[in-house]
Amino acid sequence: MRSIEDFNTVRALIAAGLNDCAIARQTGIPRRTVCGWRNNPSSITPRDSCSGHDYSLLPSDAYSYLLGMYLGDGYISRCRSVWRLRVTLDKKYPGIIESCCTAIDKIMLGQHAAVLPRKTGCVDVSLFSKHWPCLFPQHGAGPKHLRPIVLQPWQQAHVDAATEEFVRGLIHSDGCRVVANDRGVASVRYHFTNHSADIRKLFCAALDALGIPWTQNSRYMIAVYRKAATARLDEFVGPKA
Repeated sequence: MRSIEDFNTVRALIAAGLNDCAIARQTGIPRRTVCGWRNNPSSITPRDSCSGHDYSLLPSDAYSYLLGMYLGDGYISRCRSVWRLRVTLDKKYPGIIESCCTAIDKIMLGQHAAVLPRKTGCVDVSLFSKHWPCLFPQHGAGPKHLRPIVLQPWQQAHVDAATEEFVRGLIHSDGCRVVANDRGVASVRYHFTNHSADIRKLFCAALDALGIPWTQNSRYMIAVYRKAATARLDEFVGPKA
């Protein structure tokens, strides 16, 4: 049987509009298997999958924040019979590390995220669970910017319910708040940088939903410059702590 990783990768490629032959060439999965997953997804029971999730019961604020963190600095890897979520963060920002731990603990009730130091001046916020591929179906082989990143309807519902937390998670992972000198006047700016066009689109769509204007500063960077817009972001993001 194919793994949940294969299944999630194919599902994302189907959602992105690729045909069966293109998906088979890209993934190495037989075209018949891809066709079966497209035409009868309810019959799919890939290895390591689990059932019985009621995604509507997830706390929208914690899930949306952790989704933003995962899309930026998160990684899911196999560890024997379970999966490990790791979010790599700069140890200079203990407030962000604490926020990430709190979000994980709210989602995985009864468990507690671990903070593991790395040699590079970073830490890994980590937790083992068999449910991570279900909670983050964007998980797949290779870097995120080399594969489609598409939210499932139930994920979008949580983002719609807690859009500020989603934006906050994305900025805490791949964004920054800077204070520039604009002709002698301090000027606050927010930058979000990610090589995935899909993740940048999710960030911009969230800003649009909040009525926050943005501009594409370069190929990979989204910037928020306007005074009212940065003031709005300061209400729920602010300086990294």
